Amino acid sequence: MKIYDKPLNGDFDSNIAMVDEVLRPQASFDMIKKEMRIADAKIVMYYIDGFVKGETQQKLLTYMVSVKEFGQNQPGDAKKFADMHVTAAEVDVTDSLDTVVLMVMSGCTAFFCDKFDGNALIIDLRTYPARTTEEPENDKVMRGSRDGFVETLIHNTAMIRRRIRNPDFTVQYLNAGKSTRTDMALCYMTGRADMGYVRELTEKIENLETDSLVLGHQSLTECLIKTKWYNPFPKLRSTERPDAAAATILEGGVILLCDNSPEAMIFPTSLLDFLQETDDFYFPPLTGTYLRVLRHAIFWMTVLVTPLWYLALMHEAQLPEWLLFLVPKDPGELPIFAQLILTEFALDGLKLASLNTPNILSNSLSVVGGLLLGDFAVTVGWLSPDVILYMSFVAIANFTQSNYELGYAFKYMRILTLVLTALLDWWGFAFGIIITITLAATNKTVDGKRGYLYPLIPFNGKALARLLFRLKKKC
Repeated sequence: MKIYDKPLNGDFDSNIAMVDEVLRPQASFDMIKKEMRIADAKIVMYYIDGFVKGETQQKLLTYMVSVKEFGQNQPGDAKKFADMHVTAAEVDVTDSLDTVVLMVMSGCTAFFCDKFDGNALIIDLRTYPARTTEEPENDKVMRGSRDGFVETLIHNTAMIRRRIRNPDFTVQYLNAGKSTRTDMALCYMTGRADMGYVRELTEKIENLETDSLVLGHQSLTECLIKTKWYNPFPKLRSTERPDAAAATILEGGVILLCDNSPEAMIFPTSLLDFLQETDDFYFPPLTGTYLRVLRHAIFWMTVLVTPLWYLALMHEAQLPEWLLFLVPKDPGELPIFAQLILTEFALDGLKLASLNTPNILSNSLSVVGGLLLGDFAVTVGWLSPDVILYMSFVAIANFTQSNYELGYAFKYMRILTLVLTALLDWWGFAFGIIITITLAATNKTVDGKRGYLYPLIPFNGKALARLLFRLKKKC
């Protein structure tokens, strides 16, 4: 994506004027324009303060002072000078104003000299502010590695490279966003990934018409997938774990990393993929299968438990004796339906309060607040203890998988099914389930040849067994 299409020319002063007009070093204190005269050559360097390794920059400048010959303004002088005198690991020669602007804004140093042939040197001396690698909060494991992605793209690609020492592992550079010019890396294994799908993703990203991708993978998701607002199911799966990303790549998947985002986007995505966890693979097959089956059973129950319970209460007279325990002895002052809806919103209110509470207080306040509110609500008569029990199960069961977006999608489907059940009885419950399945089946993702319900639709027995059970690794 080129924004500044003017090429550099052989006139040094004209080039400097063009770059000054675009980068505006006089307007931004951190945009440094360093002018020097060494021997009979005029030199101008552009870089951003805070993005350049100070010691390396100082060594380069010290060496430049000792150089006696910069060129004769002949073709190839810039390339010859770079080969002979610039010891930086990464240096390039360009005649593109757009490349100069992009690389300076990305942290590199642009080097101009009136003895060159009209080209500029791009010297990579950059370093980005980065936090230390640590285990992701939302994807912890009982066993296994404790590193996680950070907000710096090159660090993230290095963590995957450390795990995949194969030259077929490809990291393809991409760039998008007119204002942000966000760096991205498409990672895949040549020979294992679907290359047609890789080309499709590349074209979609290169053809994006967007001003910014400040919010990283979420901004990119909304640009890549044009879908209806009322379908809440997540369009993409992500991970903050390098080991999970590497495993996906080796299985033939494609990973997209965005600069400034500590998450890797996983392509393609289906609904059952979300219920895989890294812990499944750090335990033996039997234990991993147990954990996965348990996770599926508990999580699918979150959609059905409260609508089914309310449906049972609507037909209390028809319940067999062994199911009468479902009928609350103390139903509370409010109707059960109103209690369930109120508790759904109250749980989200507690989550928001916990999220914005300082870390030193969050755990204690969220637990104490939940206990106090629940106890007082029962004492006053607003809520039934049975409602507290079922909604507590739902709240805790949502954490059996790590994707918040999927948890909220199931929450909306649960509320919809509950409302329809209250209005239409058995038919409403059935309509709620049908609507849930329909929205899941018609959900659009950047899925290549897969549907959202793959491997159920279309059916693939081997793939389904791999997703439902932790199978033994082939050696």
